[in-house]
Amino acid sequence: MKPIRVLIVDDSATMRGLITMVLHRDPMIAVVGEASDPLQARSAIKSLNPDVVTLDIEMPKMNGLEFLEKIMQLRPMPVIMVSNLTSRGASATIEALEIGAFDCIGKPLPGEKDVFGELIAKVKAAASSKIQKHPNRLSSKNCNVRPLAKSNSSDFQPSGRVVAIGASTGGVEALISVVSKFPRNCPPTVITQHMPPAFTATFAARLDRLCAPSVSEATDGAQVETGRIYIAPGGAAHMEIINAGGLRCRLRQTDPVNGHRPSVDVLFYSVAKAIGHHALGVILTGMGRDGAAGLLSMREAGAKTIGQDEATSLVYGMPKAAFEIGAIERQMPLNKIGSEILRLTQLEGEDRCRSLKP
Repeated sequence: MKPIRVLIVDDSATMRGLITMVLHRDPMIAVVGEASDPLQARSAIKSLNPDVVTLDIEMPKMNGLEFLEKIMQLRPMPVIMVSNLTSRGASATIEALEIGAFDCIGKPLPGEKDVFGELIAKVKAAASSKIQKHPNRLSSKNCNVRPLAKSNSSDFQPSGRVVAIGASTGGVEALISVVSKFPRNCPPTVITQHMPPAFTATFAARLDRLCAPSVSEATDGAQVETGRIYIAPGGAAHMEIINAGGLRCRLRQTDPVNGHRPSVDVLFYSVAKAIGHHALGVILTGMGRDGAAGLLSMREAGAKTIGQDEATSLVYGMPKAAFEIGAIERQMPLNKIGSEILRLTQLEGEDRCRSLKP
Protein backbone atom coordinates (compact mmCIF):
# COMPACT_ATOMS: atom_id res chain seq x y z
CA MET A 1 0.00 0.00 0.00
CA LYS A 2 1.39 3.37 -1.04
CA PRO A 3 1.85 6.12 1.56
CA ILE A 4 -0.57 9.04 1.55
CA ARG A 5 1.09 12.00 -0.16
CA VAL A 6 0.61 15.30 1.68
CA LEU A 7 1.38 18.87 0.62
CA ILE A 8 1.67 21.44 3.44
CA VAL A 9 0.70 25.03 2.61
CA ASP A 10 1.48 27.62 5.30
CA ASP A 11 3.38 30.91 5.29
CA SER A 12 5.03 30.02 8.63
CA ALA A 13 8.14 27.86 8.35
CA THR A 14 7.70 26.92 12.01
CA MET A 15 4.16 25.70 11.43
CA ARG A 16 5.18 23.77 8.30
CA GLY A 17 7.92 22.09 10.31
CA LEU A 18 5.55 21.23 13.14
CA ILE A 19 2.96 19.69 10.82
CA THR A 20 5.70 17.74 9.03
CA MET A 21 7.05 16.43 12.32
CA VAL A 22 3.61 15.21 13.41
CA LEU A 23 2.83 13.51 10.09
CA HIS A 24 6.24 11.80 9.97
CA ARG A 25 5.18 9.76 13.01
CA ASP A 26 3.06 7.58 10.75
CA PRO A 27 4.90 5.51 8.11
CA MET A 28 1.81 5.49 5.90
CA ILE A 29 1.99 9.26 5.41
CA ALA A 30 4.63 11.02 3.32
CA VAL A 31 5.04 14.80 3.24
CA VAL A 32 5.97 15.31 -0.42
CA GLY A 33 6.22 19.09 -0.43
CA GLU A 34 5.75 22.44 1.25
CA ALA A 35 4.57 25.83 0.00
CA SER A 36 4.59 29.21 1.71
CA ASP A 37 1.82 30.78 -0.37
CA PRO A 38 -0.97 29.71 -2.75
CA LEU A 39 1.04 30.56 -5.87
CA GLN A 40 3.76 28.12 -4.84
CA ALA A 41 1.07 25.66 -3.82
CA ARG A 42 -0.57 25.78 -7.23
CA SER A 43 2.65 24.72 -8.92
CA ALA A 44 3.31 22.09 -6.26
CA ILE A 45 -0.13 20.53 -6.74
CA LYS A 46 0.50 20.23 -10.47
CA SER A 47 3.97 18.73 -10.12
CA LEU A 48 3.54 16.59 -6.99
CA ASN A 49 -0.09 15.43 -7.32
CA PRO A 50 -0.68 15.11 -3.55
CA ASP A 51 -3.50 13.04 -2.07
CA VAL A 52 -4.21 15.59 0.68
CA VAL A 53 -3.40 19.27 1.22
CA THR A 54 -3.18 21.05 4.57
CA LEU A 55 -3.96 24.72 4.04
CA ASP A 56 -3.51 27.77 6.24
CA ILE A 57 -6.27 30.35 6.00
CA GLU A 58 -4.32 33.61 6.38
CA MET A 59 -1.49 33.82 3.84
CA PRO A 60 0.13 36.41 1.55
CA LYS A 61 -0.70 36.93 -2.15
CA MET A 62 -4.02 35.04 -1.92
CA ASN A 63 -5.91 33.99 1.21
CA GLY A 64 -6.67 30.36 1.88
CA LEU A 65 -10.40 30.72 1.18
CA GLU A 66 -9.84 32.08 -2.30
CA PHE A 67 -7.29 29.37 -3.03
CA LEU A 68 -9.57 26.65 -1.66
CA GLU A 69 -12.36 27.87 -3.91
CA LYS A 70 -10.08 27.53 -6.95
CA ILE A 71 -9.06 24.02 -5.88
CA MET A 72 -12.66 22.89 -5.46
CA GLN A 73 -13.67 24.36 -8.82
CA LEU A 74 -10.70 23.22 -10.90
CA ARG A 75 -9.22 20.20 -9.15
CA PRO A 76 -11.36 18.93 -6.26
CA MET A 77 -9.25 17.16 -3.64
CA PRO A 78 -9.22 16.67 0.14
CA VAL A 79 -8.11 19.85 1.93
CA ILE A 80 -7.69 20.14 5.70
CA MET A 81 -7.80 23.73 6.93
CA VAL A 82 -5.35 24.78 9.65
CA SER A 83 -6.89 27.65 11.58
CA ASN A 84 -6.27 29.91 14.55
CA LEU A 85 -8.65 29.18 17.45
CA THR A 86 -10.13 32.67 17.38
CA SER A 87 -13.50 34.06 16.35
CA ARG A 88 -11.94 35.37 13.15
CA GLY A 89 -10.32 32.02 12.46
CA ALA A 90 -13.55 30.20 13.25
CA SER A 91 -15.59 32.34 10.85
CA ALA A 92 -13.13 31.73 8.02
CA THR A 93 -13.01 28.02 8.77
CA ILE A 94 -16.80 27.67 8.67
CA GLU A 95 -16.74 29.33 5.25
CA ALA A 96 -14.00 26.94 4.15
CA LEU A 97 -16.06 23.92 5.20
CA GLU A 98 -19.03 25.28 3.25
CA ILE A 99 -16.87 25.79 0.18
CA GLY A 100 -15.73 22.18 0.36
CA ALA A 101 -12.81 21.68 2.74
CA PHE A 102 -12.71 18.14 4.12
CA ASP A 103 -12.15 19.17 7.73
CA CYS A 104 -10.37 21.66 9.96
CA ILE A 105 -7.85 21.54 12.78
CA GLY A 106 -6.87 24.29 15.17
CA LYS A 107 -3.34 25.61 15.50
CA PRO A 108 -1.80 24.61 18.84
CA LEU A 109 -2.12 26.92 21.80
CA PRO A 110 0.91 27.89 23.93
CA GLY A 111 1.85 25.04 26.25
CA GLU A 112 -0.43 22.53 24.55
CA LYS A 113 0.90 18.99 24.94
CA ASP A 114 -1.02 17.01 22.34
CA VAL A 115 -0.08 19.17 19.34
CA PHE A 116 -2.20 18.37 16.27
CA GLY A 117 -3.39 15.20 18.01
CA GLU A 118 -6.10 14.43 15.45
CA LEU A 119 -4.16 15.41 12.34
CA ILE A 120 -2.94 11.93 11.37
CA ALA A 121 -6.42 10.42 11.64
CA LYS A 122 -7.90 13.29 9.64
CA VAL A 123 -5.30 12.97 6.88
CA LYS A 124 -6.00 9.25 6.58
CA ALA A 125 -9.75 9.80 6.46
CA ALA A 126 -9.35 12.61 3.94
CA ALA A 127 -7.29 10.41 1.63
CA SER A 128 -10.11 7.87 1.41
CA SER A 129 -12.96 10.38 1.18
CA LYS A 130 -15.14 11.19 -1.80
CA ILE A 131 -14.38 14.80 -2.71
CA GLN A 132 -16.34 15.97 -5.73
CA LYS A 133 -16.99 19.22 -7.51
CA HIS A 134 -20.23 20.73 -6.21
CA PRO A 135 -21.58 23.48 -8.49
CA ASN A 136 -24.00 24.72 -5.81
CA ARG A 137 -21.44 25.15 -3.05
CA LEU A 138 -21.11 28.59 -1.59
CA SER A 139 -18.07 30.62 -2.55
CA SER A 140 -15.98 32.85 -0.31
CA LYS A 141 -17.61 35.85 -2.01
CA ASN A 142 -21.21 34.90 -1.29
CA CYS A 143 -20.90 32.92 1.94
CA ASN A 144 -22.35 35.83 3.87
CA VAL A 145 -25.09 36.88 1.50
CA ARG A 146 -27.19 33.83 0.77
CA PRO A 147 -29.68 33.62 3.62
CA LEU A 148 -32.67 31.33 3.35
CA ALA A 149 -36.13 32.74 3.81
CA LYS A 150 -36.86 33.53 7.47
CA SER A 151 -40.51 32.76 7.05
CA ASN A 152 -42.76 29.86 7.92
CA SER A 153 -43.80 28.95 4.39
CA SER A 154 -45.40 25.61 5.28
CA ASP A 155 -48.38 24.46 7.29
CA PHE A 156 -46.13 22.28 9.42
CA GLN A 157 -47.63 21.52 12.83
CA PRO A 158 -45.05 20.02 15.25
CA SER A 159 -46.05 16.98 17.27
CA GLY A 160 -43.64 17.84 20.09
CA ARG A 161 -41.20 15.06 19.14
CA VAL A 162 -37.61 16.16 19.88
CA VAL A 163 -34.92 15.74 17.24
CA ALA A 164 -31.33 14.85 18.23
CA ILE A 165 -28.63 15.01 15.53
CA GLY A 166 -24.99 13.92 15.62
CA ALA A 167 -22.36 14.77 13.01
CA SER A 168 -18.62 15.13 12.55
CA THR A 169 -16.47 15.37 9.42
CA GLY A 170 -18.59 16.81 6.61
CA GLY A 171 -21.19 17.89 9.13
CA VAL A 172 -21.21 21.60 8.29
CA GLU A 173 -22.51 21.01 4.78
CA ALA A 174 -24.74 18.16 5.94
CA LEU A 175 -26.38 20.16 8.73
CA ILE A 176 -26.98 23.14 6.46
CA SER A 177 -28.69 20.77 4.00
CA VAL A 178 -30.90 19.32 6.75
CA VAL A 179 -31.97 22.40 8.72
CA SER A 180 -32.44 24.55 5.62
CA LYS A 181 -35.66 22.60 5.11
CA PHE A 182 -36.96 23.42 8.61
CA PRO A 183 -39.77 25.98 8.97
CA ARG A 184 -39.72 28.65 11.69
CA ASN A 185 -41.77 26.42 14.03
CA CYS A 186 -39.48 23.40 13.57
CA PRO A 187 -39.39 20.54 16.08
CA PRO A 188 -37.13 21.17 19.09
CA THR A 189 -33.70 20.14 17.79
CA VAL A 190 -30.42 19.45 19.62
CA ILE A 191 -27.16 18.92 17.74
CA THR A 192 -23.71 17.67 18.65
CA GLN A 193 -21.21 18.48 15.90
CA HIS A 194 -17.53 17.72 16.51
CA MET A 195 -15.71 21.05 16.29
CA PRO A 196 -12.78 22.82 17.98
CA PRO A 197 -13.47 25.31 20.80
CA ALA A 198 -14.97 28.65 19.70
CA PHE A 199 -16.09 27.27 16.33
CA THR A 200 -19.60 26.18 17.29
CA ALA A 201 -20.69 29.67 18.35
CA THR A 202 -19.72 30.95 14.90
CA PHE A 203 -21.41 28.01 13.21
CA ALA A 204 -24.60 28.53 15.21
CA ALA A 205 -24.65 32.22 14.26
CA ARG A 206 -24.12 31.24 10.63
CA LEU A 207 -27.03 28.78 10.71
CA ASP A 208 -29.22 31.33 12.47
CA ARG A 209 -28.68 33.77 9.58
CA LEU A 210 -29.34 31.09 6.97
CA CYS A 211 -32.31 29.25 8.42
CA ALA A 212 -35.86 30.01 9.43
CA PRO A 213 -35.74 28.70 13.04
CA SER A 214 -33.71 30.28 15.83
CA VAL A 215 -30.26 28.64 16.13
CA SER A 216 -27.90 29.16 19.06
CA GLU A 217 -25.04 27.56 20.93
CA ALA A 218 -26.53 25.69 23.88
CA THR A 219 -26.28 27.11 27.39
CA ASP A 220 -26.62 25.19 30.62
CA GLY A 221 -30.27 25.06 31.69
CA ALA A 222 -31.67 26.31 28.38
CA GLN A 223 -35.26 25.15 27.86
CA VAL A 224 -35.74 22.95 24.77
CA GLU A 225 -38.50 24.58 22.76
CA THR A 226 -40.31 24.36 19.43
CA GLY A 227 -38.76 26.58 16.76
CA ARG A 228 -35.29 26.41 18.30
CA ILE A 229 -32.10 24.55 17.42
CA TYR A 230 -29.32 24.12 20.00
CA ILE A 231 -25.70 23.25 19.17
CA ALA A 232 -23.37 21.79 21.80
CA PRO A 233 -20.36 24.04 22.54
CA GLY A 234 -17.29 22.70 20.74
CA GLY A 235 -14.52 21.31 22.93
CA ALA A 236 -16.04 22.76 26.10
CA ALA A 237 -18.63 20.38 27.48
CA HIS A 238 -20.89 17.43 26.76
CA MET A 239 -24.52 18.34 26.10
CA GLU A 240 -27.27 16.26 27.68
CA ILE A 241 -31.04 16.63 27.69
CA ILE A 242 -32.72 16.31 31.07
CA ASN A 243 -36.30 16.51 32.26
CA ALA A 244 -36.31 19.09 35.04
CA GLY A 245 -39.56 21.04 35.01
CA GLY A 246 -39.57 20.54 31.25
CA LEU A 247 -36.83 19.48 28.86
CA ARG A 248 -33.58 21.39 29.32
CA CYS A 249 -29.99 21.34 28.08
CA ARG A 250 -27.36 20.38 30.60
CA LEU A 251 -23.67 21.02 29.91
CA ARG A 252 -21.12 18.86 31.72
CA GLN A 253 -17.37 19.43 31.64
CA THR A 254 -16.47 15.79 32.13
CA ASP A 255 -13.83 13.71 30.34
CA PRO A 256 -14.03 13.15 26.56
CA VAL A 257 -16.06 10.15 25.38
CA ASN A 258 -14.90 8.28 22.28
CA GLY A 259 -12.16 10.91 22.09
CA HIS A 260 -14.67 13.75 21.81
CA ARG A 261 -16.13 16.49 23.96
CA PRO A 262 -18.90 17.06 23.16
CA SER A 263 -19.78 13.46 22.33
CA VAL A 264 -22.75 12.37 20.22
CA ASP A 265 -23.13 9.25 22.37
CA VAL A 266 -23.55 11.38 25.50
CA LEU A 267 -26.32 13.38 23.83
CA PHE A 268 -28.12 10.33 22.43
CA TYR A 269 -27.99 8.38 25.71
CA SER A 270 -29.49 11.34 27.55
CA VAL A 271 -32.27 11.72 24.98
CA ALA A 272 -33.10 8.01 25.22
CA LYS A 273 -33.40 8.36 29.00
CA ALA A 274 -35.25 11.69 29.17
CA ILE A 275 -37.53 11.43 26.15
CA GLY A 276 -37.66 7.79 25.00
CA HIS A 277 -40.13 7.02 22.23
CA HIS A 278 -41.04 10.69 21.75
CA ALA A 279 -37.69 11.46 20.12
CA LEU A 280 -36.05 11.14 16.72
CA GLY A 281 -32.32 10.40 16.37
CA VAL A 282 -30.30 11.28 13.28
CA ILE A 283 -26.66 10.39 12.63
CA LEU A 284 -24.81 12.09 9.79
CA THR A 285 -21.41 11.90 8.13
CA GLY A 286 -18.33 11.58 10.33
CA MET A 287 -15.22 9.62 11.30
CA GLY A 288 -15.24 6.92 13.94
CA ARG A 289 -18.05 5.36 15.97
CA ASP A 290 -19.26 8.20 18.19
CA GLY A 291 -23.05 8.15 18.36
CA ALA A 292 -23.60 4.55 17.24
CA ALA A 293 -24.21 3.04 20.69
CA GLY A 294 -26.22 6.06 21.82
CA LEU A 295 -28.45 5.87 18.75
CA LEU A 296 -29.05 2.19 19.46
CA SER A 297 -30.18 3.11 22.97
CA MET A 298 -32.61 5.62 21.46
CA ARG A 299 -34.05 3.01 19.13
CA GLU A 300 -34.38 0.52 21.97
CA ALA A 301 -36.26 3.19 23.92
CA GLY A 302 -38.77 3.46 21.07
CA ALA A 303 -37.39 6.48 19.22
CA LYS A 304 -37.34 6.74 15.44
CA THR A 305 -33.82 6.71 13.97
CA ILE A 306 -32.32 7.83 10.66
CA GLY A 307 -28.81 7.48 9.24
CA GLN A 308 -27.15 9.19 6.29
CA ASP A 309 -26.37 6.70 3.54
CA GLU A 310 -22.90 5.84 2.26
CA ALA A 311 -23.31 7.47 -1.16
CA THR A 312 -23.89 10.96 0.28
CA SER A 313 -21.61 10.78 3.34
CA LEU A 314 -18.28 12.55 3.06
CA VAL A 315 -17.01 9.96 5.56
CA TYR A 316 -19.20 6.88 6.06
CA GLY A 317 -17.87 6.13 9.53
CA MET A 318 -20.40 7.11 12.19
CA PRO A 319 -23.47 6.18 10.11
CA LYS A 320 -21.87 2.87 9.12
CA ALA A 321 -21.05 1.97 12.72
CA ALA A 322 -24.63 2.76 13.75
CA PHE A 323 -26.10 0.79 10.87
CA GLU A 324 -23.97 -2.28 11.57
CA ILE A 325 -25.20 -2.60 15.17
CA GLY A 326 -28.85 -2.13 14.22
CA ALA A 327 -29.22 1.41 15.53
CA ILE A 328 -30.60 2.83 12.29
CA GLU A 329 -34.20 2.24 11.33
CA ARG A 330 -33.78 3.82 7.92
CA GLN A 331 -30.79 4.96 5.83
CA MET A 332 -31.39 7.88 3.49
CA PRO A 333 -29.53 10.21 1.12
CA LEU A 334 -28.72 13.58 2.66
CA ASN A 335 -31.07 15.59 0.46
CA LYS A 336 -34.09 13.68 1.81
CA ILE A 337 -33.29 13.69 5.51
CA GLY A 338 -34.62 17.18 6.30
CA SER A 339 -38.01 16.43 4.76
CA GLU A 340 -38.16 13.03 6.47
CA ILE A 341 -37.49 14.64 9.85
CA LEU A 342 -40.45 16.97 9.32
CA ARG A 343 -42.67 14.08 8.21
CA LEU A 344 -41.86 12.11 11.36
CA THR A 345 -42.37 15.10 13.67
CA GLN A 346 -45.63 16.35 12.11
CA LEU A 347 -48.97 16.10 13.87
CA GLU A 348 -51.20 13.54 12.18
CA GLY A 349 -54.85 12.70 11.86
CA GLU A 350 -57.32 14.04 14.41
CA ASP A 351 -54.62 15.76 16.45
CA ARG A 352 -53.61 17.79 13.40
CA CYS A 353 -57.20 18.72 12.60
CA ARG A 354 -57.76 19.93 16.17
CA SER A 355 -54.59 22.05 16.07
CA LEU A 356 -55.76 23.80 12.89
CA LYS A 357 -59.18 24.81 14.30
CA PRO A 358 -59.51 28.50 15.23
